[in-house]
Amino acid sequence: MGLLDEMMVIFWAMVGPWQFMYMALSFLPPTVRDLVSAGQYQILFSISKFKHAWFTRFWNFWGPRIRVGRGPLITALFEGRVSGGVEVEKPVVPPVGGVILDIGPGPGFWVDLYAKAKVPANDEGNLRHRGRGASELKIYGVEPNPDAHPSLRKHVHDAGLDDNYQIVPVGIQSLSTAAGAQIEKGSVDCIVSLLCLCSIPDPEANIAELYQLLKKGGRWYMFEHVQVTRSWPGRLYQAFLNLFWPHVLGGCELCRNTEKTLRQAGPWDKFDVHAPADEVWCTSLPHIMGTLTK
Repeated sequence: MGLLDEMMVIFWAMVGPWQFMYMALSFLPPTVRDLVSAGQYQILFSISKFKHAWFTRFWNFWGPRIRVGRGPLITALFEGRVSGGVEVEKPVVPPVGGVILDIGPGPGFWVDLYAKAKVPANDEGNLRHRGRGASELKIYGVEPNPDAHPSLRKHVHDAGLDDNYQIVPVGIQSLSTAAGAQIEKGSVDCIVSLLCLCSIPDPEANIAELYQLLKKGGRWYMFEHVQVTRSWPGRLYQAFLNLFWPHVLGGCELCRNTEKTLRQAGPWDKFDVHAPADEVWCTSLPHIMGTLTK
């Protein structure tokens, strides 16, 4: 790659987040219009509720595009075929199954991937492959944003998971006492988090709480964007972006060191978390992905 090409890569890495914020802002006027048309003034005049409605409208547009771009890699992640930040041919960990916490599923654009974990009770080969209890698939979709629930329910129904997927309309901190769920410590087989740990409150406490819910040998499948760590100029620029980003993108925080927080949550038997191999070195929105085994 020549110098000019390298400079263009850096330029678009710096400009890209501003384009993304501009796109999100373009959904602000139609959100106001629709709320006024529906007479939902209680949402319009509540900052937190309005931001939820605005972000949900934007994510209903943008989420499927992420699904198209990252679909094959996330599918491989669910199947246990991601290691070192790349898709591999054979599973390195078992696929998702059993009792699953789906953290922040939003409108549900990834829900259909859980259908593969719905193993018939008489399919002994798949049961051995997925592990004990895999036939009893139970997914708790931890989604406190009520604006996302109608779309999430539709995707659950379309995936044939009505009997397996339960929406839990609370935050992580309330999981142990949520009505109809009351998830006990050490009872969860798998946790899945896709681009959601950036917006949870008190990430250190909540990630530590999720670690406690995971059983020994349980697995955490994750794909998250994180703090820039490769250069101080990049980190400073990301911090500048973050002055505006959370206000436009539903409370999403750019500068969280999620990998460090996950490591400090408790001891892991296996920690296979890396940046995607195809990600440019100068990105202002770096990601990490992989699996963690308790």
